[in-house]
Amino acid sequence: MSEYHLYYETIPTGVEGLDAIIGGGFIRGRTYLISGETGTAKTLTALTFLLQGALKYGEPGIYISVDETYEQFVEGARRFGWDIEDLRARGLIEVLVPEMDIVERIREKDPTAIAKSLVASIREYVAALNAQRLVIDPIAPLVSLDKDVQVLREYIRVLVMSIEREIGTTNIITTEIPSGSGAISRYGVEEFLATGVFIMGIAKARDGSFKRVMFVRKMRWSPVHPGIYEIEIVPKMGIVVKGQVKEPLVPVTYLPTL
Repeated sequence: MSEYHLYYETIPTGVEGLDAIIGGGFIRGRTYLISGETGTAKTLTALTFLLQGALKYGEPGIYISVDETYEQFVEGARRFGWDIEDLRARGLIEVLVPEMDIVERIREKDPTAIAKSLVASIREYVAALNAQRLVIDPIAPLVSLDKDVQVLREYIRVLVMSIEREIGTTNIITTEIPSGSGAISRYGVEEFLATGVFIMGIAKARDGSFKRVMFVRKMRWSPVHPGIYEIEIVPKMGIVVKGQVKEPLVPVTYLPTL
């Protein structure tokens, strides 16, 4: 009787200190979720994965900016020491900004058709750049109506599954947790589609100082115990994981019980 062995290739995340925690890196071709309330370094964590992947590991990447204009994104990255224009000129990254009426189009048309149309466009850019990494920040436009949420759940499901099956990049998607909700994601579906889930947050220490932290919630196919780790923002490096939090902290943004 023959044995069937599953083999998963892992790639470095590019986030210093993270790979040792999660079993060596991300599984190639899978999708990872970064969630958290506003101001918790979700975008910067995703950008670290993308840019360090290109600069250190020779894996070009595509960044899809859903909530910011191209100019806003370039200026934001510049503040942390990254020259997006130069990286684009060197063929290391590409930045895509979807049309601003995407919410209206999803409402009016079949969300599956909209997701597949977006995947087809992404595929063209991936092929042109030979991209290996992809970031969608955030995974869907912000909406408030319940009917929109139901439609967007289907849009997100089809989008993530189609990217993994048809494109094959290693992906990070971000989602914002509504303040005070206690949820893991905005739409309640993202965490089930992701191979790994990271919740970003801010907490207060005994001495009154504030710390940025990352909660490793889920890592499929990796023997990782959930834990909370302190992170630091370092210019030109992005996010650096410093180590597991040992002291009691008081959450300022949503985090599991500390």
